[in-house]
Amino acid sequence: MVEPVYMPLVKSDAHGVLGRNACVGAAAATESWAAFLDAFRHPSRALPPPWDDIFGPLRRGAVDDLVVIGQIGQSLDGRIATASGHSRYINGPAGLTHLHRLRSLVDAVLVGVGTAIADDPQLTVRHVAGPHPARVVLDPKGRLAACARIFTCDGVRRLAVIAEGARCAFNADVEVMSLPAVDGRIAPRAILAALAERGLRRILIEGGAKTVSCFLAGNCLDRLHVIVAPIVIGSGRPGFVLPPIERADQAMRLSTRTFQLDDEILFDCDLSAQRKPAGAAKKSM
Repeated sequence: MVEPVYMPLVKSDAHGVLGRNACVGAAAATESWAAFLDAFRHPSRALPPPWDDIFGPLRRGAVDDLVVIGQIGQSLDGRIATASGHSRYINGPAGLTHLHRLRSLVDAVLVGVGTAIADDPQLTVRHVAGPHPARVVLDPKGRLAACARIFTCDGVRRLAVIAEGARCAFNADVEVMSLPAVDGRIAPRAILAALAERGLRRILIEGGAKTVSCFLAGNCLDRLHVIVAPIVIGSGRPGFVLPPIERADQAMRLSTRTFQLDDEILFDCDLSAQRKPAGAAKKSM
């Protein structure tokens, strides 16, 4: 797997022209990542460069003791799939490696049932060093088949979030979280609170667009990573599905940093100022 070369993009003049400063080379990536991964979960230890710049903000929450990260990979024109639903290869090897790094740093990775059915993802850490996160599917009606790869019995925790009263046919070793639903939707804050009660406090919301958008609209994300590939799809499925606004000045304006991953751009969006506490998760000191 190609190691991503993170290059922070900084404004070099009043016109917003971007300059590049190399952050890490591929040759040293494996060794330096191992050192960072070892220090990341020990609060008293300093984080070694170069990974501390991009991943350091995921170490602890500013609102409560949760850290919730959303991740979207999309085309230059904001599409995550073609009109037929095909989404493979929108992002390249560097973007995929970045996603696996995110997975290795969290306690759990969550996807919606639509993504689980369409893509049948493994949600494992295969391209970088690090532990596999717990796998969580948001499946209010209990539609996902027990043979889905998310539910593979490989020693990693597997959880399903369903609506109260819904029937499901999951295997007995899958942890089922039955939560209240309104019009078939389970509130993101209720999901986060339930995961926190089960010891899962650093959560990656990986997809699809509706699920990430739901957590974004509900002010339930601390960070949002959007990786933009230099391709134009045209008609297709959008990266975000949010309530309509009337005027452009009503749009969300996010505090962002940008990094180059080979020929793709990573937007690291800080949403902590608007994130709401999640249920019983204790407030950070």
